[in-house]
Amino acid sequence: MLCSKCQEKVSSGEVDDLYMKVAQFLLKVENQNPQLNKARLDKVVDVGGFLVLVVGRGDRSKFMGEAGRLARDLGDSFRRRVLVIESGINDRGFLEDLFSGQHIVTINIIWLPDGSTETRVVLQSRGARRLSKKRMRALTEIAKKVRNMDLRVEYAY
Repeated sequence: MLCSKCQEKVSSGEVDDLYMKVAQFLLKVENQNPQLNKARLDKVVDVGGFLVLVVGRGDRSKFMGEAGRLARDLGDSFRRRVLVIESGINDRGFLEDLFSGQHIVTINIIWLPDGSTETRVVLQSRGARRLSKKRMRALTEIAKKVRNMDLRVEYAY
């Protein structure tokens, strides 16, 4: 049973079935994770084997839980890897959340002849494990769906 405001969001398509399932899961575990009381979940996207939670600014740590336990439990429940990204941050912050665990050397905007733009992200190749091609495709697809950002990812040599 939903309130009239929530029912209106579902009817208009602002939130989908996946968002509702994730919200229900978070409500169930809210007693063990009281930090979720003041957290905001903006959007949920299922892309390339990842469950992407777009959360309010500053709420990323609340959704990760203690030692990443909450995100891991959510991923186990939905059989997906969970990626938590903050909304309302600049492009660099978004990309650092997206490529967490990788060191970003530089970010460039490339202007294409047709007037569109492409964001070039250069990751450090030494010291860090390289991402697989499948994971790289999934992360570029996430950037496209969440921020409408076309990515070109390269490694610095």
